[in-house]
Amino acid sequence: MRETWRWFGPPDPITLAEVRQTGAKGIVSALHHLPSGTAWTAAEVAERKAVIEAAGLTWDVIESIPMSEPIKTRSGPWRAHIDAWIDSLRAVAEAGGPRVICYNFMPVLDWTRTALREPLPEGGTAMRFDIVDFAAFDIHLLKRAGAEADYAPDVVAEATRRAADMDEARAQALAANITAGLPGSTESWTLEDVRACLATYDGIDAEALRAHLVDFLREVVPVAEELGLRLCCHPDDPPFPILGLPRIMSTLDDYRAVLDAVPSDANGATFCTGSLGVRADFDPAAFVAALGPRIHFVHLRNTARDAGATGLRVSFQESAHLDGDTDMVTTIRALMAEEARRRAAGRADAEIPMRPDHGHDLLDDIARRGQPGYPLVGRLRGLAELRGVMAAVGHGAS
Repeated sequence: MRETWRWFGPPDPITLAEVRQTGAKGIVSALHHLPSGTAWTAAEVAERKAVIEAAGLTWDVIESIPMSEPIKTRSGPWRAHIDAWIDSLRAVAEAGGPRVICYNFMPVLDWTRTALREPLPEGGTAMRFDIVDFAAFDIHLLKRAGAEADYAPDVVAEATRRAADMDEARAQALAANITAGLPGSTESWTLEDVRACLATYDGIDAEALRAHLVDFLREVVPVAEELGLRLCCHPDDPPFPILGLPRIMSTLDDYRAVLDAVPSDANGATFCTGSLGVRADFDPAAFVAALGPRIHFVHLRNTARDAGATGLRVSFQESAHLDGDTDMVTTIRALMAEEARRRAAGRADAEIPMRPDHGHDLLDDIARRGQPGYPLVGRLRGLAELRGVMAAVGHGAS
């Protein structure tokens, strides 16, 4: 697999010179300063590409061209926003930008955590999703109507106790963590913003939201085909419903439904083991076996469900890359077998771009306090571990 690194552009406290020292060859980036619904220009794409290439790296993947709420709900200026998305694809192609474009279709909130820097026993910090803290936010801070029905009675009771014990600073910090927004984005949410946005999903269930995604793809995929681009949808994170909203990209069956509805090589999957792996029924090898030819981008990270956690909605923590609930050796073996099949078939995209996703804040990361989940040392540790597994699997295959 081709080793890449997510870089949030010039404001990123991790420089491209530092990225080169990790050994990664490619960059995953986007024009994060442009809000959703805004068309990218070829000039801006070319400028970002030139900056990356001047550092001796290549821009391999766009993550992401933002997906606006009007596109997801098919309301308000949704038509203009889809046109802007298509114009952005054309700008990327005109500027000779990346051929792989990752996006997600999560309603209202993107990836969601209740703690962005939870202390670890051995030192350092990790991101965490605590179902009780999230219920306390949902029921007592956001005050969403009917929220209690989404949680087990013991979770509701403990959430009520925690909410009663929270001071104003703790409540504000929890709300800020949950509404942090898409990594690298200039957008964030207040509680009033979240309430207003939730209201726009009244009457939109999973079937309707999936139909909106399929309708969107039926418009943009032919353009991507024409331009030689490959789109790949990121899974829901966490992969279960939150805030009463539907989730439609949480399982292999979800991906099958969307990819079968628009059967094109330009309509593919971002295989994120950390997001999908929160579910106890996730089988990474089965996912690759089923959808391997249409996996265009890979996020390798790991999560660990809390001991004794049962049911769909669970607490979990970002783990070290080889230590969580997903068998990373089996996952990498399956992906490298898919690459071998592609090479045998003569595919130009036989090498799948991957990046070490998330990581613990370790050593110098703690003082640097960069984008939560995207430290330098923590991701370097993850990349080194994954690189070792790939070397071992590759050696065995030879």
